[in-house]
Order: sequence, then C-alpha cells, then structure tokens
Amino acid sequence: STTTVIIILAVVIALIIGFGVSGKRSISVTALTSPGNIGQRGILGCTFEPDIRMGSIVIRWAKAGVAGLVHEFKGGKDHLQEQDASFQGRTAVFADQVIGGNASLELRDVQLSDAGTYRCSVTTARGSGAAVLQYRTGAFSTPKVHVENSSSGDTLQCEAPRWSPRPAVRWTAYSDAGEYLPHVANTSYELNAENITLKVVSFLHNITANATYTCVIENNIAKATGNIKVTDFSVTRGTNLQLVNLNAKSVSSSLPACHWMLLLPLYLLSI
Repeated sequence: STTTVIIILAVVIALIIGFGVSGKRSISVTALTSPGNIGQRGILGCTFEPDIRMGSIVIRWAKAGVAGLVHEFKGGKDHLQEQDASFQGRTAVFADQVIGGNASLELRDVQLSDAGTYRCSVTTARGSGAAVLQYRTGAFSTPKVHVENSSSGDTLQCEAPRWSPRPAVRWTAYSDAGEYLPHVANTSYELNAENITLKVVSFLHNITANATYTCVIENNIAKATGNIKVTDFSVTRGTNLQLVNLNAKSVSSSLPACHWMLLLPLYLLSI
C-alpha cells in the first residue's frame, strides 16, 4: 500500500541520516582550547563519544599547512612514524583517558609557530567524526604590583615578565568612598632575551592612601589584573588572569561503506 511505502521510505531516510551512507553512524567529536603560552605546556582539547573497545579507537591530530601528522594514536598506543619533524618529542595524548572519550593533545614547549588550524579526527567501532579548532599562541603572565616610597611622593609599580603580542596597559583608581581618582602613568616594554616576549613595567605616580588601584594588562589572547589597596596601615594585593577562548567547529563524518543499501530489498518487497 502507499502508506506502507511511505513508512518504509521514512525509515530508510532516517537510517541514512543517523548512520550515514556507511552503515556506521557519525560520532560526535568536539574541541575547545585556550591560547598557548610560549615555552609552557599547552592543551588542545578534544572529546568524543566513548567506546570501550580500545583497539578500535584511532585518534589523529593534523595541522593545516603541515605535511606530516601532529600526532597519531591507535590500538592503545602512539604511532608516530608519520609525525612532522616540528612536533617530534613535544606531543602526547592522555592514553589512560582515551577509553573515556578524551582525545586531547598535550603540546609541550609551546612555540609561536604552533599557532594555526588543527583537526582532531576520531574513528571508533561505532563510526567517525572530527573537530576543527583555531590555536593561538603568545605569552602572558600575572603582574606584581608594589609601592615605591620616595621623598617626591609614593609610586606604584606594576611589572609582568612575559607578554606577546605587545599588550595595552591601563590603570584604574578609586577612593574607599567610590570616587574616581585622576592619575598619571607611564609604561615601558623591554624585549626579553629570546627576542619574542616583552617585559612590561608601568608606574603610577602620586598615589594616596585609602584607595584601591588596579593595573590591567591586556592583548587579544589574555587579560591580567593586579589590584592593590593602600591604607594608612596596610597594603593588600590580588591578581587575576583570564584567557580568551575560541569555540571550535565540529564536523561529523562516517566510514566508507554502503551497508544501508541492504535496506532496499525491504522497501521493494513492501511495494
């Protein structure tokens, strides 16, 4: 009957959408990362639908513009024969967490050149999927703020050892009563020995007691603040560092096979 044909067609279409043209369904793979701090350890986050069959799990990390792979993990161990030379000795996955759906990549000694577009591809017995993310690199550090006393008046110094690209620096000043205090600051940048990062030093002159001062250092990947509250009797400090995250793009795919074609005889028989 016509109704039966429509029902069978709907089932076939639903199966094609859910399982892909392969017969093995697409699996969900998602990624999210924070900017990498030059010279430090970075994490490129990637998760997927868990599969208890470790032997069937294949994780491949690739970077746009790089001929070799960034990292490959399959059958429960690393396979680095195709790894690009620029990543040798610097990558690892969390092998004990893979079975739980963690495909994240650890990247040691982050370099400025590590920035770019990465693809995390995962294949399991259930299917395959991938996620693309943008990884940014730079340098950022929390500032230290302290008071320098002199006969011409007290000055605040805000110093942060490593920043790149060059950040903007601004101060805010408020009295304990909440009144905005006018202030004058001057900032200098000094290139560090590796010729990539900058040391940032900013001075705020003619400060007064019973007020809170905040030094803000910010570029396109991080924002750091150093707070200092000065009273007649004490000095209280605090710091904060925030990184700018980028959402990643997930791309689902499936393995090349055509098992769904086996459903066609069911459709033909129903006509």
